[in-house]
Amino acid sequence: MQTSVIIVPGWRDSGPGHWQSLWEERIPGAARVVQDDWASPRREAWVATLARLVLESPGPVVIAAHSLGCIATAHLPAEAAARIHGALLVAPADPERRAVLSDFAPVPYAALPYRSIVVASSNDPYCPIRLAGAYSRAWGSEFVRMQNAGHINIDSGHGDWPLGLALLQSLTDEPAAWPAGGDFSETLATT
Repeated sequence: MQTSVIIVPGWRDSGPGHWQSLWEERIPGAARVVQDDWASPRREAWVATLARLVLESPGPVVIAAHSLGCIATAHLPAEAAARIHGALLVAPADPERRAVLSDFAPVPYAALPYRSIVVASSNDPYCPIRLAGAYSRAWGSEFVRMQNAGHINIDSGHGDWPLGLALLQSLTDEPAAWPAGGDFSETLATT
């Protein structure tokens, strides 16, 4: 059964040109979480929306989360987490640093029941690298530290992000399932 990719944006969504938006367009069957309120996030609503999408997916799920989407993923109930095959958790947010995100605190510090990779930057303005490392250890995740990559979003030059796609593919059982020629495979070959 083919893996379903679910894209989980963070606070205020991921706009055009963001790696999440590009992946949604290019990965066959990718689904994107759409929240009712991107500006004033509430944990209960965000987690319920994500859990519903995970539980409705036909096969095993791989998550591609960014920022607050990482924290929402960590809050998933056991029933939804059991459907996840792997998760790429990029630039996790620190909900204790911004009042608008405080409903997501405290962040769960329990091991995730699936393989996960946390990618964080040494100069992320929304989460200190030490905290991202602490999340990674607590969640039992592999940790990828990027040097001076900001919030790993369009503002820091991470639109078409081949490293991220390669990490996402490493979490699936069918890395060759995504289209070749002209999409990300060509970018990966030349980088």
